[in-house]
Amino acid sequence: MSQSEKIRVIFDTDANNELDDQHALAYLLFNGDVFAVEGVTVNATRSGGPIEEQYKEASRVLRLCDAEERITLLKGANGTFDEIGVDSSGFDGEEAVNFIIRKARKPDERPLTVIAVGKLTNVALAVKKDPAIASAIRIVWLGSNYPEPGEYNQENDTSALNYLLKSPCPFEMVTVRYGTDSGTDAVRATKDEISRKMPGMGPRVEAPVEGRHGPAFQNFGDYSVNLFEHIDYHGDPPSRALFDMAAVAIVKNPSWARRSEVACPVLIDNQWRDIPDNSRKITIWENFDSKRIMDDFYESMEHFVLADSI
Repeated sequence: MSQSEKIRVIFDTDANNELDDQHALAYLLFNGDVFAVEGVTVNATRSGGPIEEQYKEASRVLRLCDAEERITLLKGANGTFDEIGVDSSGFDGEEAVNFIIRKARKPDERPLTVIAVGKLTNVALAVKKDPAIASAIRIVWLGSNYPEPGEYNQENDTSALNYLLKSPCPFEMVTVRYGTDSGTDAVRATKDEISRKMPGMGPRVEAPVEGRHGPAFQNFGDYSVNLFEHIDYHGDPPSRALFDMAAVAIVKNPSWARRSEVACPVLIDNQWRDIPDNSRKITIWENFDSKRIMDDFYESMEHFVLADSI
């Protein structure tokens, strides 16, 4: 893929929540032949601590992927959309919001894809502050159990989600659907699988990076093993979903999931309400090809191409 054909991406993440964010970011950074990573913005959801902790974890991954000097990392919002005003300087999340606006306004024939794998606060604030960017961005959001209620990212800021659903932005929901085969919950890895396949994967960095759980590492693969040693497992066999990584995967290769267009619904009291005659349409992603996605993840770890923002 030529430089001008690469997919322009901002990765918006609550990086310190669970372990799927870290693997999604590494996967993105190791697919530099497909993605031009314009930057990484962080937000804070209820797990993983305040914005400083989310920033620290994203920084760890960038350093372990040998990307710290090439990829911009910025702090976003602690609070929620309906708590934050954008009319004065110094608002919560300003750094990330202004960055999203600036990159969306960058002269380029390619739209800016915002892969959002946490709450949608930073993105919604950017669109509110500068509505003109709505036509220049593509929002790919990992969230929702649509059409069923609930889901972590959704519940962390329903006001941001509803604002973007009512906006003209191209909007795609990469479904989660806990406990089913149709959402990203089905894209899973076991501890044994990670322990066999991930040690030593990725570039070796000169300066050791202290991990979230204490030891220091010099490549992302070893850190991945450590993250999987400090997490709870579910299912039979016991495994962990890599929700966020699947969102990056379907941007890379849309054939790895089923895409459909629906009349845009609305979320009321955390319940989805369909509006069949709504002229606004959004995209729903479901039925993910877990094997192909996981195979490509491991292939990318072993034969990485480092991303930059150019």
